Amino acid sequence: MTKSELMIRLAESYLAASNTQLMAKDVEQSVKVLVDTMTRSLARGQRIEIRGFGSFDLNHRPARTGRNPKTGEKVAVPEKYVPHFKPGKELRERVDQALQNAG
Repeated sequence: MTKSELMIRLAESYLAASNTQLMAKDVEQSVKVLVDTMTRSLARGQRIEIRGFGSFDLNHRPARTGRNPKTGEKVAVPEKYVPHFKPGKELRERVDQALQNAG
């Protein structure tokens, strides 16, 4: 699902639930604020937990020596922090159930 598909589904879901339509710009702004807030939190080293969905955290990858796949030359790869998502129990169960029923 892309960001624009998410915005369309949110607008449709809101319309079905309340019989009123959200403006596209409002949905877009809401999604933008959510993503920006989560990004800033991770950039500050904070953990994000959404119960029933999952958690976002940072994994530390230490510096290492890698290889350039084209030349085989050794390359120094600096340490870095990468975002990591761990799905919650409810999400894992729902995905598993949906896929079992589909297949």
